[in-house]
Amino acid sequence: MTTDDTPTQAHPDQLRITDPERMRALAHPVRMDLLAYLDDVGEATATECAAHLRQTVANCSFHLRTLAKAGFVEPAEPRGRERPWRAVSRARSFTADPLDPASRRAVLELGEIAARREVERYIDHLRRTDASDAIDPEMVPLTQTSTHGFWATPEEATEVIAVLNSISDRFDGRAEDPARRPPGARLMRLFTAINPDLDHEPTPAAPTQQQED
Repeated sequence: MTTDDTPTQAHPDQLRITDPERMRALAHPVRMDLLAYLDDVGEATATECAAHLRQTVANCSFHLRTLAKAGFVEPAEPRGRERPWRAVSRARSFTADPLDPASRRAVLELGEIAARREVERYIDHLRRTDASDAIDPEMVPLTQTSTHGFWATPEEATEVIAVLNSISDRFDGRAEDPARRPPGARLMRLFTAINPDLDHEPTPAAPTQQQED
């Protein structure tokens, strides 16, 4: 069974969360937006977060402290009188403990908020692109929706998840250090979801030699 903060081979600094209380601490739209913003910019003060999220500084400070208490963010190096925050890790996964109903419920609550948030963001992007009078032709193929269905064993599906999670590894460090971004680089958004289709039964096991006889 995986416990919180257990590193993975692909992401040694990845936060692997199963604790329902920690998941519920993140299951709030403002906190998810705060964490995503810190992922994008590396570090930011509550004032900078408030300006980006169009929230009050007091509200952002409250939610940042809540995230810190749950182990998602931490204070960065002070900038004079400014006190910025940064994400503890930009690699996070949330896995339900199959034997803990509270953990399964927390994954459901967090997943609902995260999925709705990403879908709304993507639809907003499509609407803004459609309403634009000056569409950059180079940007058009960078926006796409794709779905796939495939039969795989649990081990093969786990391998697919690891590959998907590692796609952005080559770009590590660019959020924190703008000097590492090549000319023309844009902040890209990638949202993936994978799940077994429960409407289809798994492939039955091959018959044993005794059954064949």
